[in-house]
Amino acid sequence: METGKIVVERVGGKSTATHCYSKYPLKFIIPNKVSPSQTDAVWIYTITYGGGIVSGDSIKFDITVGDGCTTVLTTQASTKVYKSVGSKYSEQVLEARIGNDALLAVIPDPVTCFSTAKYSQTQVFKVLPDSSLLIVDWITSGRHGRGEKWDFEYYKSKNHIFSEANEPLFLDTILLEQGICSSIAERMQDYQVIAMVVLLGPKLKFVQDQIQENVKNLMSQQLHIPSGSVERYGDTHNDLYLTKPTFIASCSVFGRKCPQGTGLVVRIAAVTTESVYSFLQCQLSGLDSLLGVSPYQ
Repeated sequence: METGKIVVERVGGKSTATHCYSKYPLKFIIPNKVSPSQTDAVWIYTITYGGGIVSGDSIKFDITVGDGCTTVLTTQASTKVYKSVGSKYSEQVLEARIGNDALLAVIPDPVTCFSTAKYSQTQVFKVLPDSSLLIVDWITSGRHGRGEKWDFEYYKSKNHIFSEANEPLFLDTILLEQGICSSIAERMQDYQVIAMVVLLGPKLKFVQDQIQENVKNLMSQQLHIPSGSVERYGDTHNDLYLTKPTFIASCSVFGRKCPQGTGLVVRIAAVTTESVYSFLQCQLSGLDSLLGVSPYQ
């Protein structure tokens, strides 16, 4: 059953939320002013009663961004997923439609799953040839202050992008599940955050080019092995140059032949949440002209 619905349309030449509905446990906040008055963007904050997603919660909502509109979907803080009760799972489903010459930016804070939590989220986006879409999807290892690191039972996140003819443009699934032979923490080793950023559409082309170049330069510095250290490659204990990077990022393109043009996906693994925030703030700073303020400022 649907727990929320938002429609953004152009009214009087500006992007305006013309329909907003939500019910427990979901609530939307649409402030009158987030960005400078000359910026045409609707900011929507999603919150849940109780400050997080409770075991057994099922949240399903959809958003429609009309032609020529700009919409930002974000959160006030990290999405907390509380402990699972018995076999109950929590789930969150978003379905979004983006019109021509429209932009939807989904830029939440990270998901933080408590010990034993079981959580699944699905985000499905339908785009037109001139639609633009930004997705940030990320998760932390848990509540470090309580000693919880990758201590949840199950996490699954799906992000699917389809054309107006229902042709798949981007299909991605992340699954983290405690195993019989190894735990999530063992598989993740020392990395405490994983993230994915997806950019698609003409309004984000300049950001794509910037991010690709920046990631290339960043990783060439992090993974560079100075001359003279190659012969010592096996001596990882004494060679400071071959220690594990604290931040790893990679880029790949998709959709070369689709009408929407080439999209970009960035994947990140990091030791600290702060380093990911800094990366996102820096790489997405150019969007302040579209969104009014820079994401994650």
